[in-house]
Amino acid sequence: MRTIGVVVNPIAGMGGRVGLKGTDGKVEEARERGAEPRAPDRATAALTALAERAPDAEIVTYGGRMGEDYAREAGFDPEVVGDPAGSSTTAEDTREAVRQFAESGVELILFVGGDGTAVDVTEALAEAEATDGGDVEIPILGVPAGVKVYSAVFAVTPEAAGRVAADFERTERREVNDIDEEAYREGEVRAELKGVAAVPVAEDLQSSKQVGGGTVESLAAGVAEDARNDSGATYVLGPGSTVGAVKAELGFEGSPLGVDVWRDGEVLATDASEDEIVDLLGERNVVVVSPIGGQGFVFGRGNDQISPAVIRQSEVEVVASKPKLDGIGVLRVDTGDDEVDEDLRGWRKVRVGRFERRMMKVV
Repeated sequence: MRTIGVVVNPIAGMGGRVGLKGTDGKVEEARERGAEPRAPDRATAALTALAERAPDAEIVTYGGRMGEDYAREAGFDPEVVGDPAGSSTTAEDTREAVRQFAESGVELILFVGGDGTAVDVTEALAEAEATDGGDVEIPILGVPAGVKVYSAVFAVTPEAAGRVAADFERTERREVNDIDEEAYREGEVRAELKGVAAVPVAEDLQSSKQVGGGTVESLAAGVAEDARNDSGATYVLGPGSTVGAVKAELGFEGSPLGVDVWRDGEVLATDASEDEIVDLLGERNVVVVSPIGGQGFVFGRGNDQISPAVIRQSEVEVVASKPKLDGIGVLRVDTGDDEVDEDLRGWRKVRVGRFERRMMKVV
């Protein structure tokens, strides 16, 4: 039996249909324009789907329209751990609900709202986990109800959120983003990475749509940041424009069609041969490569310098833009060594953003 904390932002999404492109600071104007709450129906749909899959789930929630009402409507008898501080709900109410959920030991926080709610949940949970020593990471899952749903922590529909909450078995870290609503109203999308959170692994989760993550620039920044923090590790950087962006983030131009070697802020070799790479390998080595667009080859096409001898001594990180992966379908290897090829085959996480990864099959 799974214990799930449920919190609803009852005003989420009110500004969308009346042309306000968000509700932040615009609730009264939205009401004046005739906006109707969107979150209640979506909360009920998600919880009804959850009840169909897991009728014995234990629901911990906040009072009234912040969760209790919809949990009871779906057939649950929830434990109510608090109530909104005033007649109008606020972001602080959401944060306090999350803190109470963490103290109650829930196994998942199911929230209903948009990106702003996702940020509130993520930040409050991070504070609660830090206070608790960080021993337990509670996953979160969003029911899409806001105008802005740019984060990668939301299910594709409310019903999908209920099913995922009932059935998930493992989690992965995904990006939480928010955009500047004032700029958005002027037609400009300014997305900002606000954090990362553990999220159930499921097909019915949306990909991140943010500008600040899920791009070549953001994945390059993520790899470069990891490399700088990975003291003593040798990075073998393959050819191509995607890995070229990583090299640029590390502060050097590199060879666009060759393989470069970097360690602790120093370029050890550019356009290196297999022998040069092997000689430079250390105790910990990371090979960073990107598949060839349209073909999907990770090894064996244009990067033979990264030979089986190099691969055997290294971790492999595959990086690619989402459009490139969409046009590939599967990844391929042809190193010339059957044993190495077999070790590389199977499902692999491909980095597509600063933190975000997509599962791809290597065949």
